[in-house]
Amino acid sequence: MNTTQHIICSGCSFTNFHATLDKKSEFWPEYLGEYYKVYNVGSPTNDIKTTIRSLIYKANELLKEASLEDGEIFKGDLELEGKASWTCDSTSQWLWRGEDKEFDYLINRWKEEGVYEDIKNGLVHIIWTGGEPTIKGHQEAIVNFTNHWMSRYLDRNDVHPYYEIETNGTIVIDVKLFNMLDQINCSPKLSNSGMTDKQRIVPEAIERIKQHKNYQFKFVISTEDDVLELFRDFVEPFKIPLKNVVCMPGLDDAANFEERTRFVMEMAKKYRFRGLTRLHIAAWNKTLNV
Repeated sequence: MNTTQHIICSGCSFTNFHATLDKKSEFWPEYLGEYYKVYNVGSPTNDIKTTIRSLIYKANELLKEASLEDGEIFKGDLELEGKASWTCDSTSQWLWRGEDKEFDYLINRWKEEGVYEDIKNGLVHIIWTGGEPTIKGHQEAIVNFTNHWMSRYLDRNDVHPYYEIETNGTIVIDVKLFNMLDQINCSPKLSNSGMTDKQRIVPEAIERIKQHKNYQFKFVISTEDDVLELFRDFVEPFKIPLKNVVCMPGLDDAANFEERTRFVMEMAKKYRFRGLTRLHIAAWNKTLNV
């Protein structure tokens, strides 16, 4: 009897598990087979301590639960034509268990939820996130979805959707997607992510983002050393204007909201970047499904 095995990943390792059509991994050499399930517990805004707690929590949950299913099961990559298999953090938002969905499914969901007209007119933004949406297949899927939506449903002269993307800034954004975007939000990884400098600092990708008319670099900070590092590794070498630098706290518990928010605001005053907090923690005390 075959036993299902489980792999628990943080955001970066989950992103790098990029399945190809022959079911083999581009980045992981081993073939996982049908008896493996991959879970993501990462988030672009989590610091290393939060990620470790999430990994332990998921392991304990799998040991206790009989079904071993929670809606964050890995199901391949975004398809190039006609379908999208939503992965990483977005699976928790959509609760689709990574199932393939036709492009029209998402469009119909917008209509059912009463936000379709607001999306068409840019009042509600379309934000492409992940995982890492700039992986080549993901970029193609986003462009294909947009072309499908615009060509079949919209008068291009009558609507003004607003497209954002959330990226870690390690992959160059192709021209088709780049020109489609209204805003680029880049959240570079600091050394506490466990990534090497070569993995997390890709000059070509960062310079590409800076060419856009509307971009920001968003960092999650927990200590003043994090601030010094982001200036040393990103702001200074790439000459990023401070008006385009945003920092927010590593925060996942409302009990720490005031102290962590105050810390970021003090750092913002001292180093002259923009400081933000995480209002969904204050309002709902959770990071997903709000």
